[in-house]
Amino acid sequence: RAGLDPAKDYTKDKDCVGCHVDGFGQEGGYEIEDPNKYTKGVGCESCHGAGSKYRGIHRKAGAKFEKKGKTTPRKKLASTGQDFDFVERCSACHLNYEGSGWKGTKEPYTPFTPDVHKKYSFDFEKYVADAKAMHKHYKLPGAFTGEPKFKMHDEFQATAEESKKGK
Repeated sequence: RAGLDPAKDYTKDKDCVGCHVDGFGQEGGYEIEDPNKYTKGVGCESCHGAGSKYRGIHRKAGAKFEKKGKTTPRKKLASTGQDFDFVERCSACHLNYEGSGWKGTKEPYTPFTPDVHKKYSFDFEKYVADAKAMHKHYKLPGAFTGEPKFKMHDEFQATAEESKKGK
């Protein structure tokens, strides 16, 4: 129905892997631990941006907050590449088809549209609020303050689990 050839192997097709495999062709790449998982092929960097750019800031800010109670401005994360505009990140795959209404559409377009099947409809707020579509969220004890914040940050923090030390 989506116009794909069932006999063709698309696993290395440059037009497909960008949405289906995070880290394809990159050193370290991304391995899917549970292929049956709802978010198959979507890794941390699909939403948050390249972790190598801001991971150290997370670690240092957490240690600074734990030892001295001092916070770090969240804008420091954004300036090094952590992405807080998840709507755009999700839309780049889920709404990248002609006629979707998303302003960022560009080739190669996804063939998986609501016209093919209703399961390809995408409502960001509905899916992001669904625990099956997202990873577990953990309480952030205050290491970071200020803007930018993901628009559902406060809602997620209200229901987040306590983080475990060393995890």
